Amino acid sequence: MNELIQLQLMDAQSSMDKAIDHCEAELTKIRAGKASAGMLDGIFVDYYGASTALAQVASINTPDARTIVIQPWEKSLLTVIEKAIQVANIGINPQNDGIVIRLVVPPLTEERRKELVKKVKEEAERGRITVRNIRKDANTKIQKLKGEGVSDDEIKTGEGEVQKLTDAYIIKVDKHAEAKEKDVMTV
Repeated sequence: MNELIQLQLMDAQSSMDKAIDHCEAELTKIRAGKASAGMLDGIFVDYYGASTALAQVASINTPDARTIVIQPWEKSLLTVIEKAIQVANIGINPQNDGIVIRLVVPPLTEERRKELVKKVKEEAERGRITVRNIRKDANTKIQKLKGEGVSDDEIKTGEGEVQKLTDAYIIKVDKHAEAKEKDVMTV
C-alpha cells in the first residue's frame, strides 16, 4: 500500500482513538448509582477570579458507595463549591457542615435508570457519528491523493482499510455503551 495512504490511515486511527477516549470520558460522567469522584469532573469553581476545576481546589473522596466527601483546601471555598455543585445540576444536593461538603448519592429509581440508559445511548451515538465523520474525512483525503500519483486501486484499498478501521471502532463504542448500560441497570 502507498505510503501516503498509510499516513492517512494512521491519522484516522489516532483521531478515532481520541474519539473513543472522549466517548469513554462522557460515559463515565453518567452516574450509575454509585458514588465516584468522576461525577464531579465537569464542575468548575471561581477561585480568585479564575474558573478552576473542583479537583484542583479540594480533595474528593468516596468513603462508601453512596457518599462523596469534598474537603476544600481553603474554608472560604465551601459556599463557592456548594453553589457550583447546585448550578452544575448533577441531581445531588450538597450538604455543607462547615468543614466538608457531603454528597449523598440517592439510589436510582427504575424511571431514572431508564433515563440514564437513554443518555448512554445518546452518548454512544455521538461517538459513532464522530467515528463516521473521521472516516469521511480520511476518505476525502485519500481521494485527494489521486492528484499525487496514487492509483485508483490503491485508493480503493485505502478506503477499504478505513472502513475496516471504522467498523472496529464502532464496535468499541458499542461495547463501552453496553457495559455502561449494564452498570446503570444493575441495582
